[in-house]
Amino acid sequence: MKKIISTTKAPAPIGPYNQAVLSGNTLYTSGQIALHPETGVLILDDIATETKQVMENMKAVLTAADMTFENVVKTSIFISDMNNFAEINAVYSQYFDNDTAPARETVEVANLPKFVNVEISMIAIK
Repeated sequence: MKKIISTTKAPAPIGPYNQAVLSGNTLYTSGQIALHPETGVLILDDIATETKQVMENMKAVLTAADMTFENVVKTSIFISDMNNFAEINAVYSQYFDNDTAPARETVEVANLPKFVNVEISMIAIK
């Protein structure tokens, strides 16, 4: 059985999907981009600020599922330019303890929704 996870503290979906789905003890999140949840404005000032907004959006989704970043076991990071990897990683690393950080892949892609620079999705377990 699946439970839909939704919060107004993260951007509303811009298509036919949900912010996250809880199946048993496993949470599958949709990718988050740097949309400000209250204004719907993209936060694209610089890659660090953009990544921080993505992570804060993800934090809101995890919180809505009664989880934290400590519950995350897998992340997928999609970026439009691998030259931004170090800056994205610097922000991302502020949300995880190195000793218990999740598995992860980072993939450069041609384009992302709304032509943002970074999108992150996660899998978490209670």
